[in-house]
Amino acid sequence: MAYLLGQNELSHRLPPSPKDFLGDTMSVQRTLCIIKPDAVEKRKQGAIIQHLLDEDFKVIAMQQIQLSQTQAEGFYAVHNERPFFGELVEFMTRSPVVVIALEREDAIAHYRKVIGATNPKDAADGTIRKLYGTDIGENAVHGSDSEENGLIETNYYFKGHELL
Repeated sequence: MAYLLGQNELSHRLPPSPKDFLGDTMSVQRTLCIIKPDAVEKRKQGAIIQHLLDEDFKVIAMQQIQLSQTQAEGFYAVHNERPFFGELVEFMTRSPVVVIALEREDAIAHYRKVIGATNPKDAADGTIRKLYGTDIGENAVHGSDSEENGLIETNYYFKGHELL
């Protein structure tokens, strides 16, 4: 005969969740990773993805694509008045990139820590940009800088039904 546990009896047998100790302060966030042409050309995309998985990021969508000029200009439109805009678009369209939607608790801050400073020379040892970047222009990866941009940028490359 099967015995069904009541809610109170069951809750005493479940392991505690992190929220039992920290409250609702943790939040799952989404961020966008673009493995840039320099890293893809060096065939470092697998190592970068493994680095992210080792940091407990969940890949919810991923694709390798060749960005068109229109796609690159649209994505980086926020920089269109900056002197480096043309070079950035040319760089991002020169060869394929890997676009990855990532999720984890506190994803934005943690991802920024994992990738390191924009200039690989200033990045901490063991960060993705320190390991795989060359200079401020060819720094291996792009990362969302806010929770809002994480959602906007992810939606730029992936439709809702493509996100697992």
